[in-house]
Amino acid sequence: MMGKNIVRPLVAMMLNEEVHVNEVLKKYPSATREDLLDILHDIQESDPHHFLSDEVLTDVASHLGMDLADIKGTASFYSMFSFSPRGKHVIRICDSPPCQLLGATTVLQKLIEVLGVAVGETTSDGLFTLETSSCLGMCGVAPAMMIDNETYGNLTPSRIVEIIERIRREDETS
Repeated sequence: MMGKNIVRPLVAMMLNEEVHVNEVLKKYPSATREDLLDILHDIQESDPHHFLSDEVLTDVASHLGMDLADIKGTASFYSMFSFSPRGKHVIRICDSPPCQLLGATTVLQKLIEVLGVAVGETTSDGLFTLETSSCLGMCGVAPAMMIDNETYGNLTPSRIVEIIERIRREDETS
C-alpha cells in the first residue's frame, strides 16, 4: 500500500514535467542548435523547481536531433542552469572582484544568516535557494544580487533583511 502512495505523486510530477516541456518546445517547432540556450532557459524558468532534469534534457535532445551529451555539455557550461531542484526564488549573489571589494562577502554572510542555509542550499520551506554568480554585469552598483529576474544593487546587510522580509510577506499573501 505504501508503494502506491509514493508512486502516484511521482507519476503526476513526471506528467506535469512532460506537459510543461512540450509547451515550451511547441514554441520552437523548427528549432536548431542555435535555439538551445533559449529553449533550456524557457524550460527552466517555467519549471516550478527551476531546474533541468535528465528527462527534460533527453526530450530537448530528441526535439533538436542532438546527442544528449552535447546538450548536457552545453548546459553545464553555464552557471545559470541547474540540474537539481531549487526553491521558488533563486538568489544569485555576485562574487566578482568589484562586488568583493565593495562588500559582497558581508552581504553574503547576512544572506546565509537570514536564510539559514549555505551557498547551494534551499531553505526548509522551499522558498529560497542561495547561489553565487561570477558576474551579474552590475559593477557600477556593487555589491549586487539577482532574485529570480530582478536585480538589486548597492546592497547592505540591512537592505538584505528588508528585501528578504518583503519577498516572504508577498509570498504569504499570494
